[in-house]
Amino acid sequence: MTTASKITMVRIFMIPFFMAAALMSFKGHEYVALGIFIVAAITDSLDGYVARHYNQVSTFGKFIDPLADKLLVFAALLIFVERGQMASWACMIVIAREFAVTGLRLVAMEDGIVIAAGTSGKVKTALSIVCSCIMLLPHDFVTYPWWRTVDWINVVIIVLVTVYSGVDYFVANKKVLNTKD
Repeated sequence: MTTASKITMVRIFMIPFFMAAALMSFKGHEYVALGIFIVAAITDSLDGYVARHYNQVSTFGKFIDPLADKLLVFAALLIFVERGQMASWACMIVIAREFAVTGLRLVAMEDGIVIAAGTSGKVKTALSIVCSCIMLLPHDFVTYPWWRTVDWINVVIIVLVTVYSGVDYFVANKKVLNTKD
């Protein structure tokens, strides 16, 4: 296993600790959860840098890195649903987009076509992580009604960029679907 893939595996290993910290109620748990989430998100950039810089791009890495990204974002979204910060339908839109794009990639792979991560997908991941960090901030330093508005704005951003990105992938790769019966 390459160093880049080991870094990715560390990100996956951090997810249960992130979720536990976010859902517990010990003093400062929100800061611990936010810290773990930020470190896990940083490993996404780090493993990509290591893979490219040290020529460690591997088939396993191409599989596990996007999976780790999805698991981290899904974990955060599920926490937001649990806390009442996000509606379950909004979470489902994000999950459905991920399954749809993954399915598109699998169909393309049958024809020997590799659908690389597009700019819209990278922007979606980055914005989802930034919005998640904001939503993970402790709520004790602001008034509750105002903070609900901040959560709502972040959910809207996540859903809109997710839908845009999903549509972008399908429009850009419609030829893949047109060749199938």
